[in-house]
Amino acid sequence: MKILIADDDMLSRRLLEKTLDRAGYEVVAVENGKQAYEKLSQPDAPRLALLDWVMPEMDGPSVCRALRKRIEQTYLYLVLLTSKGSKVDTVLGLEAGADDYLVKPFNAEELRARLRVGERVLLLEDRLVEARENMRFRATHDALTSLLNRGAIMDLLGRELHRSLREKKSAAILLGDVDHFKRVNDTLGHIVGDEVLVEIANRLQSAVRTYDFVGRFGGEEFLVVLNNCDPAYGPGRGEEIRRLVSCRPILTAKGPVAVTMSFGLLQSAEWGSKPLEHLLHAVDLALYQAKGEGRDCLRIAVPDQKNEIEHAEKPDVVRQQR
Repeated sequence: MKILIADDDMLSRRLLEKTLDRAGYEVVAVENGKQAYEKLSQPDAPRLALLDWVMPEMDGPSVCRALRKRIEQTYLYLVLLTSKGSKVDTVLGLEAGADDYLVKPFNAEELRARLRVGERVLLLEDRLVEARENMRFRATHDALTSLLNRGAIMDLLGRELHRSLREKKSAAILLGDVDHFKRVNDTLGHIVGDEVLVEIANRLQSAVRTYDFVGRFGGEEFLVVLNNCDPAYGPGRGEEIRRLVSCRPILTAKGPVAVTMSFGLLQSAEWGSKPLEHLLHAVDLALYQAKGEGRDCLRIAVPDQKNEIEHAEKPDVVRQQR
């Protein structure tokens, strides 16, 4: 584990280096508080630090205070080293943001023991951060495919539509549905059906740019948002994505399964400031049209369909046959 030591006394710094090197630490040594602050502010900074109280440029407590203001940084475990041993000094050091306080001259074994405490604290912090990130991921991603779930992609789509309208740009919305997916589940089983959905999710994700969005909209439906997509290229991109899904069979536990998808496409620049629900209904109708015209194709939602969009109802039987 990396550790930083900051001490303007060369002899004391060398002694610390040797002690910590023997204990198995990778040591980064600096000679003043300013250098310590700069090193500890870097992305790959050591997360353990021994700071002498009295140093040029910045003293140890000043370094602690400055680092604690950097709320975006991962946690650093800071130990102040000083010849001051009064309770008042201890309080001042801890209130400055230090985690521990060691009075010189210190015992090498005590130093190592206190650093092991710091390592345990950092390990606990890492586990808490990992647990928080796992909870955040589960809250925003689909458990089967690991794509964004419906709520998350709807939120991102709403933000992208606002941005596109404000900047006079366009986003392409693709709503896709796996053709005859019920047949896959009924003949091969739901486990194979899950394998198919996972692979389709992977193919959709690989077909878009890193700043586009792909989400599982529900069941066998997927929503793809192509950000900042010129309307002249939207249909072509949609066709590329459709072909990529069906270009080769999906290998499953029960053998290869040929799969196709039908898509509806909507380009936000053509729809002005229509509400999100209106746009989703429009692209869903375009998908419904693709299903009715043979499947494995893409159809485009156009604004002159608005009266039909506002009143159209899909027969349940058609939804079941998707």
